[in-house]
Amino acid sequence: MAVKLFGEDMTVLQQTGKLIEEVMESIPGASDVKLEQTTGLPLMSITPRREALARYGLSVADLQEVIEIALGGKAAGEVFEGDKRFEIIMRLPENLRTDIEALERLPVPLPRREGNGYATASMDLAVVSGIHASQAFIPMGEVAEISIAPGPNMINRENGKRRIVVTANVRGRDLGSFVAEAQQIIGTKIDVPAGYWISWGGQFEQLISATKRLQIVVPVALLLIFALLLMTLGTVKDTLLVFSGVPLALTGGVASLWLRGIPLSISAGVGFIALSGVAVLNGLVMITFITKLRLSGKSLNDAITEGSITRLRPVLMTALVASLGFVPMAIATGTGAEVQRPLATVVIGGILSSTILTLLVLPGLYRMFHRENGDDTGGAGGSPSNSA
Repeated sequence: MAVKLFGEDMTVLQQTGKLIEEVMESIPGASDVKLEQTTGLPLMSITPRREALARYGLSVADLQEVIEIALGGKAAGEVFEGDKRFEIIMRLPENLRTDIEALERLPVPLPRREGNGYATASMDLAVVSGIHASQAFIPMGEVAEISIAPGPNMINRENGKRRIVVTANVRGRDLGSFVAEAQQIIGTKIDVPAGYWISWGGQFEQLISATKRLQIVVPVALLLIFALLLMTLGTVKDTLLVFSGVPLALTGGVASLWLRGIPLSISAGVGFIALSGVAVLNGLVMITFITKLRLSGKSLNDAITEGSITRLRPVLMTALVASLGFVPMAIATGTGAEVQRPLATVVIGGILSSTILTLLVLPGLYRMFHRENGDDTGGAGGSPSNSA
């Protein structure tokens, strides 16, 4: 998860970001909270002393020209080698460009004056009036303050605005509730200056977009399953019977997540979709066989009993294959385990609960639904049975 703070002044961004970092560290579930490192790069700063420049008759541009030549370099001419042309660059050697004492002794030329010589504050630099052709200099340290201090090592921007990011990992709880609590606490405790604002990013953005998709995908998937069942079974009653396996399967998936202490996530949501298909498959195997037996002339009770016993092995095989295949994912601890574990846990727990429904509850529901009309026999011309 990432908290992005936008604004103009890097100092204000750094101070406010530090406050956000401290608040996030106090929220349960936050780990590895870190403020983006934007300072710490040593920079040389040369600050003009404007009053001293004025006393010597210098301008800031005069000082900047000396600094440009000494540190950055300036072309003083060209040299030719055949058709090739190279500039001659003047600047100080590398060892002097980082030596503050040497830079403070760097001579800055004073402007020539007619009649009164040079205005200086030091007798060592004074020039006798009348010697107008000579040039006087003053050390740079007299008119500028040179220092090396930490400065910004990067300035990140997003949509044209400076930003700083506070990142955190979420452990032991779901991302959605963590972000909701963080937004409430930060909004209450952090006074964001005017002209600055906060936005939330990281996997939280993916969670929001994935949640919106699942709000569409899950109902569509369930409707498709219901439509296919209706096309296969032909009656709404039998379709609802088979579809009843979905709620119990979802209950088992939620219970398995709770028992393992795994928060609900997008991967778990995908597992619920896969689980719905497996749960419906087992119920469909059972109901279609019982219906087939009834059409062959068997009574309701006999069809339910024989169908349940006969389809016990196929239902168990389907459940075991699906659940055992997910066991390695459920106990995974390596890379990607945070995605595999919720999905596998949901599928295994849901298959167990849906299998119980298919073998024990579904036959009873079938008998209850089909005895409403007093029909205890199979064929169209069959007579009701007096069995209990």
